[in-house]
Amino acid sequence: MADEQESLQSLPVILRTEGIGLRDKADLLERLRKIEGQVRGLQRMVEEDRYCVDILVQLAAVRAALNRVAFLLLESHTRGCVAAALRRGDGEAAVQELLAVMDKLLKGGGL
Repeated sequence: MADEQESLQSLPVILRTEGIGLRDKADLLERLRKIEGQVRGLQRMVEEDRYCVDILVQLAAVRAALNRVAFLLLESHTRGCVAAALRRGDGEAAVQELLAVMDKLLKGGGL
């Protein structure tokens, strides 16, 4: 885990050069608010001793929603930040950063 963090930190920060578009940002924030509500619902389900399968189904829904947020961020990053880096001639660094992040997401069970 420490090696992954070090490898990500050693890459140039390309994300900050472009940022997330306003429409994408609003969509992501709305999705994250819904996920926050789902997680609060999961807490209530556990507190109320709800049926385990029902909780697991809701956990799967939260994971799917988080995966969708991750995909949308990856899409925005690729179309914005990575594309801009390619135009600037910084494509190799941008691709390395993208692959490192995708590797981390996939190892964590995302996407």
